[in-house]
Amino acid sequence: MKGKVWERVISHEVVQGFAGELLGTFILVFFGTGSVAVAVLFNALSGLLQVALMWGIGVSLAIYCTRHLSCAHLNPAVSLGMVVAGRMRARKLPYYWLAQVLGAFAAGMLIYAIFSGSIAHFESVHHITRGSAASVKTAMIFGDYFPNPGSPSAIVSVSLPLAFLVEGAGTALLVFTIFMLTEDCNVGRPSSEIVPVLIGLTVTAIIGVLAPLTQAGLNPARDFGPRLFSYFAGWGRIAIPGSSGGFLTVYVLGPLTGGTLSALVFGKVIEPIMKRRTAACACQQPPRASGILQSRPSIAMAVEETPIGP
Repeated sequence: MKGKVWERVISHEVVQGFAGELLGTFILVFFGTGSVAVAVLFNALSGLLQVALMWGIGVSLAIYCTRHLSCAHLNPAVSLGMVVAGRMRARKLPYYWLAQVLGAFAAGMLIYAIFSGSIAHFESVHHITRGSAASVKTAMIFGDYFPNPGSPSAIVSVSLPLAFLVEGAGTALLVFTIFMLTEDCNVGRPSSEIVPVLIGLTVTAIIGVLAPLTQAGLNPARDFGPRLFSYFAGWGRIAIPGSSGGFLTVYVLGPLTGGTLSALVFGKVIEPIMKRRTAACACQQPPRASGILQSRPSIAMAVEETPIGP
């Protein structure tokens, strides 16, 4: 009886979706922030590519682990883009977003529990007082900053508008790629078994290009969850609002804007072209028997929500 009452309050669909997004975002952020931690503290990863690959691996593993629980968005910008494109009901957005932020917060907390001693030693050796301007060198383990604290300050100058553009453009490219990889009429679309790997490689490639400027957050939950934890762990105003200020504009509004614009372009321009019944897909021969040119129906219209995986 109690179970039935509970299900009337919170449906199984909500519980399943919440659990999937929380777990998936936790996995993604744990591997990603962990890679930044070992790079900063131990110089264990040589070069940007290795850190970017760790983020990409984290994304792929997280999708594989959770795509049968939720839609495996793991990113508020992706979830918003799916709503804008009509691939997910808007009523799911609040608990997807909450789960994503909580998963990222928990990952940041675990990373701190593992590396807190090493962080304290690093700060001591480099005469860094946590919460001071210099502590951005360790705060970058948890949140994103512009310009990237790891980039040479003499050659990198990033204004707030440029940082907003970088995060928006990077997220737009990511969301657009996800749409294209899951659009049925795209004849280059791979099998669903390999899609998580390609999405992970997309994240790796974008980080490889944009991280020297803004650390390439591309994900409001990935940034805000661990950043919020670091605020309470002693970094204070270096975490929120950040050493350069504007973290909300750059790392939350930037990706949400980019994801929304990408979804609009795909939904209003690209998808209608792909779904046109008057012509076959450009790289396919039309059926000969009936003489009627047909294209395969879009996967986006076949189901109400489109998971990143099958």
